[in-house]
Amino acid sequence: MLDEKKLTSARDLADNCKVRIVGESAEYRAARTALLAEEIELRRQTERVAEMRRALPPGAVVKNYAFVGEDGPTDLEGMFGDKETLVVYAYMYGTRREKPCPMCTSLLSSWDGEANDIMQNVALAVTARSPIERLVAFKQQRGWRALPLYSDPSEEFSRDFHAVSDNGGDDAGLHVFSRRDGTLRHFWSGEMDFSTADPGQDPRGAPDLMPLWTVLDCTPQGRKPDWYPKLDYGR
Repeated sequence: MLDEKKLTSARDLADNCKVRIVGESAEYRAARTALLAEEIELRRQTERVAEMRRALPPGAVVKNYAFVGEDGPTDLEGMFGDKETLVVYAYMYGTRREKPCPMCTSLLSSWDGEANDIMQNVALAVTARSPIERLVAFKQQRGWRALPLYSDPSEEFSRDFHAVSDNGGDDAGLHVFSRRDGTLRHFWSGEMDFSTADPGQDPRGAPDLMPLWTVLDCTPQGRKPDWYPKLDYGR
């Protein structure tokens, strides 16, 4: 845990930074150093939030949820494999949808490249309400190689964990479960939705799971409020 009393102030760290960019002006350096101090504070706040998350009281899993994976039927505990922690992403690809959510697909495309690394530490599962055959067909079409897909045929998990909207459509979600001493517990779920959005901003969770936005946040134009990923750009 961070000991705030022992931390050098973010501004002092920023002032001591020796990085300089060729051709920068004094005006740029002053503004950049002020920004650097805020970036250091953001890093520290991210760690403070992570510490609070890790300190949450243990939750509970009250049902034995059933799924169908690429290797056949399984349950929530079966998704853990030999790991003590399971990360579940609820994918917006229900039976009502002709195609999956482009935003979810963009996220999962980036995760596919990280999945083998993630699964060295924790178990990973992507659940959706579509039949497993439909999910696997899209996985092959998209070129995903590592993401473990699971169908939720009864929709019980999806409904209990808020992956079904009030009108019966799909909602995305991230959920983390733990298994200690043979007991399954709910650890944490993302709970930010439209009701928690700030004015003029796209509703999104924190931590932000999409590398796409992390990259665009570093650019002059930032995130375009009227642009979202597509499944295909016509190439």
